[in-house]
Amino acid sequence: MHHFGQIAPAARKRLFHREPGRFTAQSPARLLSMALGATLYSPATRPRLADDIVKQAGNGVVSMVLCLEDSIGDDDVAAGEANLVARFADLAGRPGADLPLLFIRVRTPEQIPDLVRRLGPTAGLLSGFVLPKFTEERGTPFLEALTVAEASGGHRLFAMPVLESPELLYRETRVATLEGILRAVDKYRDRVLALRLGVTDFCSPYGLRRGPDMTAYDLQIVASVIADVVNMLARVDGTGFTVTGPVWEYFRAQERMFKPQLRQSPFLEVKAVELRQSLIEHAMDGLLREISLDRANGLQGKTCIHPSHVLPVHALSVVSHEEYSDAQDILRPERDGGGVMRSAYTNKMNEVKPHRAWAERTVLRAEVFGVANEDIGFVELLAAGLAK
Repeated sequence: MHHFGQIAPAARKRLFHREPGRFTAQSPARLLSMALGATLYSPATRPRLADDIVKQAGNGVVSMVLCLEDSIGDDDVAAGEANLVARFADLAGRPGADLPLLFIRVRTPEQIPDLVRRLGPTAGLLSGFVLPKFTEERGTPFLEALTVAEASGGHRLFAMPVLESPELLYRETRVATLEGILRAVDKYRDRVLALRLGVTDFCSPYGLRRGPDMTAYDLQIVASVIADVVNMLARVDGTGFTVTGPVWEYFRAQERMFKPQLRQSPFLEVKAVELRQSLIEHAMDGLLREISLDRANGLQGKTCIHPSHVLPVHALSVVSHEEYSDAQDILRPERDGGGVMRSAYTNKMNEVKPHRAWAERTVLRAEVFGVANEDIGFVELLAAGLAK
């Protein structure tokens, strides 16, 4: 699989200086954690789930979570499990179908080995499990169950813990909770693909909900949690993990309180009326801002609950030609001793030692999302994806 595979080869050649690279479910974890991109959630009870998965893969989705937790009712769990078993058998009967990385979000540790057993040979289509409300105490049994299921199933399974518990939110318990989470995931480091943020749960104890013109970073309580999670769990010194961006809830047009970004340059210059209308209809202004803030704050990818969110996340994940040029300059072997140099775009200074970690992450992102041509920006990438 590869990002932007839904776009015709000729169009990709026009858009990319370096095209997105290919990867598989067996690729190294470091690469896969970056490649997750927009991870689309779907209730496990959907009767046409297999068709949905194939359709979304054709639309550019490379990772999906099939949810048995908050997205379905308590009385629907058994039906959801049975549906997953049936739909995985359906997918296995479609040889050659392009499938995304598939994860199941469970409620209890016991579900993990039970589902792997019930899936049988079709468990080979599964990349792992999403673990809800993760803390050291609640999360360790999930990771132990994953280890057992992996051994019995005979293929690699990843965990994606969701950080969404009240203990993590409350100031008086936050640091101890983060320290416990780090102990738990560090013990199972090889199995933890990424940590996911559950911002909606963070809002609940305070009765908060961000509007369509605001981002998670405008809610100061939520922003403080994100900052501390990145501080303690996302360091790039070998101790950290990939942390993904929070879900964006809106997918219909809303009345706008502030000037929307999409009515400002350069969007006014875009001639594709369909592109502008699609963006407006799907209330993308806040989403675009939040994606940018996610990356600026050290988060990679994003949890998505609507297909219209996927392409913007991926388009904003493509490395710009300028970013790539800077990263290559910083990582040249002759720069190993450090130093400062003017960028090739002659608009900034690149300082080798402080910017090295950024450059390494940028090159990894370029490997999976590609590098845009010099004259290609977000709007062109988005338009190409919508016009596929």
